[in-house]
Formats: sequence, C-alpha cells, structure tokens
Amino acid sequence: MPATRFNCPVEATLDVIGGKWKALILWRLQDQVVRFGDLKRMIPGVTQKMLTQQLRELEQDGLILRTVYAEVPPKVEYSMTEYGESLRPLLRLMCQWGVGHMEKMDVDPMRIAAE
Repeated sequence: MPATRFNCPVEATLDVIGGKWKALILWRLQDQVVRFGDLKRMIPGVTQKMLTQQLRELEQDGLILRTVYAEVPPKVEYSMTEYGESLRPLLRLMCQWGVGHMEKMDVDPMRIAAE
C-alpha cells in the first residue's frame, strides 16, 4: 500500500473522518454498541448503501469494530475501537462548536436534538 501524502495534519484527519456521514456515525457509536438498522434510524437521510460504505471505510481505518453473530437472521453490531475512542475529544468539540453555531443562526439546538 503506497504511503499517502498530506499537506497538513487537518487533511490527514479529514481523510479519515471527512464527509457528511462519518462523524455522525462515530458520534452515535461513541457510547454504545449499535445494530445496523438502529444506526440507520439514528441518522436520518443516510441511505443504506452510503451507510454500508461509510461503515466499511471506518472499519478499514480501524475506528470501528463490526461484530457478526451466527444467527438467523444475521445480527451485526458496530462499536468504536480504542483507536476510534481517541476521536472522542474531537467529536465533543465539534458538538460544542455546532451548538454555538446553531444559536448564532437562531436555531434551537435542543429542538433539533429532540427530533
């Protein structure tokens, strides 16, 4: 696998967690183990195909763990790895910044969180 070149550390971070869905997936997984269907319900707007793709990429990057149980129907759960947990402070800062931004834009963050 060829070495990836980055122009700065922020680019390296965004290479792993950038995009619309990855940070949301990580946010939902940081405190719990979640099944695929539940995760899809927790993230309105994400398609099954996109969620599957993003989960695969996060798993390949070592941020999440996919556990498959030999049951019928198949049961699959996702959780954060120890490496993924290292993103917890960043996710919390993103949340705090988002609350301030929503207030600045005159959007009630509590109303959105309750929906």
